[in-house]
Amino acid sequence: MCRRPALESGGGVLYGIWRSQIGRPRDELNVITHWPDAPAGEAAMAALLAGHADVAGSEHWTMTPTLRPRADDPPTRQGNYAFRQFRTPPRHWDEFLHLCAQAWPGFEASYPDSQVIGLWRYDGGDPALIDSVMLTRRPDLAAWERTKLPQGEREIEVRRMLSRRYDLCDATCVHTTTLLTASDRVDDARWA
Repeated sequence: MCRRPALESGGGVLYGIWRSQIGRPRDELNVITHWPDAPAGEAAMAALLAGHADVAGSEHWTMTPTLRPRADDPPTRQGNYAFRQFRTPPRHWDEFLHLCAQAWPGFEASYPDSQVIGLWRYDGGDPALIDSVMLTRRPDLAAWERTKLPQGEREIEVRRMLSRRYDLCDATCVHTTTLLTASDRVDDARWA
């Protein structure tokens, strides 16, 4: 499915392809690409997917990075990646971002080999809500579960900030994935 040369010839950069693990159908993919402008990206992606027999359907959104990622360098390490969607009223958005900026360093220090990859804001949509998606990486599902059970004062403070962030949202949901474009380890799990 990865048609990187065709993507790049259209001016795009492949950021990553993730396969669902928990919370979405196993044959569903999340693909993040980077384009110099939204119309070029939309036209090129439509052309890339047109007539591809293995693609039953697709949806796309234009997103803008917020606090992270700071560069276009894609994630390359395999692990448990979580895509968490947020719907935040505009009046809470600044506090939401502030809590993210405050909590992320403590999160990454408390949980070895765990990272916040990025937080993107969806462009367009309902003006009454700000839709965003955060992508995090942990080494495996056990580490993902571990981050939900704080131990010690530093972890409790991180969890307090993250819980407050959830309180600011009208809705949030998450699904976990593995990185098909990882360079260190192939996801070869199959579900028959």
